Amino acid sequence: MVFYLRNLTHSSECRGKRRMTLSQERHTGGSCQNEAGQPKTQTQEKATLGILTSIDLYHCDPQIIRDAKAIRRFVAELCDLIKMKRFGKTQVVHFGEDERVAGFSMTQLIETSLISAHFANQSNTTYLDVFSCKTYDPKVVASFSKRFFKARRVKRHTVLRE
Repeated sequence: MVFYLRNLTHSSECRGKRRMTLSQERHTGGSCQNEAGQPKTQTQEKATLGILTSIDLYHCDPQIIRDAKAIRRFVAELCDLIKMKRFGKTQVVHFGEDERVAGFSMTQLIETSLISAHFANQSNTTYLDVFSCKTYDPKVVASFSKRFFKARRVKRHTVLRE
């Protein structure tokens, strides 16, 4: 499957801001029109390999991020939610001599790539990365993660890989 990133600038609709959308459809050379049927301006399309979302979850519940079983349950539920097939067992390892970064680290291979995270004990922060060649909704991942770890604040960054 080929993904296309569309960078669209609509001076009247978006006040000059850049908006990016991801499409699973192959570009067929058809016209690019907005919902009103008018031509879109400054359209660029390029194929992408996959999507990477980095999510920082601040002020998480300390009991949850210090519980290896809870972290494994999070991975299983997240994979089910975004329809990713797990490959092998979830690895959860606690390490770190420096208290600033000590905590569990998690990796889970998925059929289309990898999910990983580090759980920093001192700050009760979770640093989660989801990379997949299969599309998923980064907002769904961020929202689910925030609820699961009872985070008070979330920062999300999404990158489309070429």
